[in-house]
Amino acid sequence: MNDDRKHLTPREVEKLIKATKGARNEARDRCLLLLLFRHGLRISEAVNLNLSQIDLEGRTLHVARLKGGLSTTHPLRADECRALRAWLAARDKMRPETKALFISERRGALSRKTAWLAIRRYGAAADLEIAAHPHMLRHACGFALADQGADTRLIQDYLGHRNIQHTVRYTATNPARFEKLWR
Repeated sequence: MNDDRKHLTPREVEKLIKATKGARNEARDRCLLLLLFRHGLRISEAVNLNLSQIDLEGRTLHVARLKGGLSTTHPLRADECRALRAWLAARDKMRPETKALFISERRGALSRKTAWLAIRRYGAAADLEIAAHPHMLRHACGFALADQGADTRLIQDYLGHRNIQHTVRYTATNPARFEKLWR
């Protein structure tokens, strides 16, 4: 595992999510991984999510950014709503003692460390060539958006970056941006 990449590819993210199949906390961890990737969440932002930040009927997620980032409201896609509904049904059966979205088996808020260790474990189970950690999913989001042709400013807003310099890494290395040159 000598790969020095700081992000996962969309294929690796898919394998990571599939590795949750059959796990003791499958519904929670699948939902967590999907939201980390799709919304470019930092692990602290994810474990700090509260039920009040989710509107399944309106299909939105309010993202409260940390590190001085700009908070935004993101749309939720159909597969994210399904994952959230599955997790919320499992969560309700646990009778949690907190309004935190992601909870541990002890019914309290999920810790950063537990989430970090789970992602490392799923990365190994998925047989990834690179040792996975949570921030790789945030970077995977930025690169995936750039690969889809998203504008640098839009990616900046989506990830909550105040400084565009934190965003250009995603678009600067994308060869697709040169496609229309020299026709």
